[in-house]
Amino acid sequence: MSMSPSPVPRHEEPPGDKKSRRQNEVMMLLEQVGYASVEQLAERFDITTQTVRRDIAELSAAGKLRRYHGGAAISMAAIDAVTYRQRRVERVEAKRRIAARVAELIPDGASVFLDTGTTCETVAEALVARSNLKIVTYGLRGATLLADRTDFTIAVPGGFVRNVDGSVFGESSVDFISRFRFDVAIIAVSGVEADGRLSDDDHNEVAVVRRAMDRARSIILAADSSKFDRAALVELGNLADVSAFVTDAEPGAALQALIDRSGVQLHIS
Repeated sequence: MSMSPSPVPRHEEPPGDKKSRRQNEVMMLLEQVGYASVEQLAERFDITTQTVRRDIAELSAAGKLRRYHGGAAISMAAIDAVTYRQRRVERVEAKRRIAARVAELIPDGASVFLDTGTTCETVAEALVARSNLKIVTYGLRGATLLADRTDFTIAVPGGFVRNVDGSVFGESSVDFISRFRFDVAIIAVSGVEADGRLSDDDHNEVAVVRRAMDRARSIILAADSSKFDRAALVELGNLADVSAFVTDAEPGAALQALIDRSGVQLHIS
């Protein structure tokens, strides 16, 4: 009597490996979009909201993300030096074009607030084409790039240095910014939504930048098109609040309509 061969057992991924892979994918998604709700994550990964909440709790306990009511956002503690270096080389040519155009908009002798981040570090490199600038920044990397210019005056607040990107934060950072008036504030954001809302991932950064915007005669937003239709956790303001928007591609129809209504100068480099 012949016997048919027994079916070969199908290999199944160990539960621990499956969870680790999913949690890594959650982190990758949050790195791209900044913030996602529990429902969005459940739909994206085809899992229950209870599973999402458990993943968020574990990742939050590990310091990899921030848990908020109804969702989660990437934590700066989870962005290591390698990731930040990768950001520097992503869309580098677009950032250089944006930075060159921003520098062209800054008159010699101007007082300038310079935000932090990879785009603003590239702007710092481009600003060496100007002369006699007075620059206030909370980004040590940007300040270092400008420090060799003997005709520049550079001011930074006191506080603690965030290792990943060289930003300086202290209890008096906002008060420090309040001492100055700026001809121009150069800002960057994590997201520019279709309705014009500008947002970032860190409330400390937003507090500093908001104060600088209040103290500036004009505001230049420098952001590449990867920030379009992206929402981050903390609202900074609206595109209608800025004087000029320097980017690398045409915005969508809704954003373009807002730009037209608000009189924002759009520069595509």
